[in-house]
Amino acid sequence: MYEFLKDLDKRWIFLLMFLSVTIPIYIIAKTGKSFPEVPSVLSEAVFQAVEDLDEGDPVLLSFDFDPASEGELGPMATAFVRHCAEKKVKMYFMALWPVGPQMIDDAIAKVIHSDFPTLVYGEDYVNLGFKPGNEGVIKVIVTDMRELYTTDDIGDNIDEIPMMKDIESVQDFDLLINISAGYAGTKEWVQYGSTPYPDKIKIVAGCTGVQAPLLYPYIPNQLSGLLGAIKGAAEYEKLVIDKYGGDDPDPKYLEAKRRMGPQLVAHLLIILLIILANYIYFVERRKEVSV
Repeated sequence: MYEFLKDLDKRWIFLLMFLSVTIPIYIIAKTGKSFPEVPSVLSEAVFQAVEDLDEGDPVLLSFDFDPASEGELGPMATAFVRHCAEKKVKMYFMALWPVGPQMIDDAIAKVIHSDFPTLVYGEDYVNLGFKPGNEGVIKVIVTDMRELYTTDDIGDNIDEIPMMKDIESVQDFDLLINISAGYAGTKEWVQYGSTPYPDKIKIVAGCTGVQAPLLYPYIPNQLSGLLGAIKGAAEYEKLVIDKYGGDDPDPKYLEAKRRMGPQLVAHLLIILLIILANYIYFVERRKEVSV
């Protein structure tokens, strides 16, 4: 066993990794089934924060990511918009990233235009677009939103948009949902939003896997719930689908669960390879000591 593993051509490892990704993709595509998900406490907290909203409550969704992180965060954005649409809350979209408005348009087209055509722009949802300045934007709009936002993303005067009538600052929203790929994102929203105004600004977020450990210290006081990477997205998808999906949910609402399949198998393979590598190492050490 030792000699076989020691002399194993690394190209076999590359082939195993290739198969560990492609086979689950093929099986899931062929059968339409994916691995089961068990939602974590953090995912349930995010879901419950949206569930606790009443019809007509204002919710701010900040899309702070770009196409480079769409693999992890795109399914979250879809699930968040679907959940908010099902709850019939008023959705206010904005972005701290330059490409954020395109991510917003994609989510609106995929969910609202497709499955909730009765929702009216300006009355049920609005895209406020991108503003440069990173955390500087947050510092301003937590007290005076209209100082920066005079029009929406398509140039309409903000005072002529019905759903903006009672919105003066971020403190007027019942919930802030942030989807973050890095700076500026969830950390800045926590530092300049929920931390100085803990009783008025409630935040839940979804973020990339590398960013999640940096945000755990803020839970649960400054950050009510957190979806970490594609795993968190898949857990949240399950919660939303279980409540609103029906017997035959649209595949676009199961994208994170589909992407979890190859990732899970690939991770198991990596763990196995690490164990085998350590086995080889200790056998070699034992032989050196014996000599």
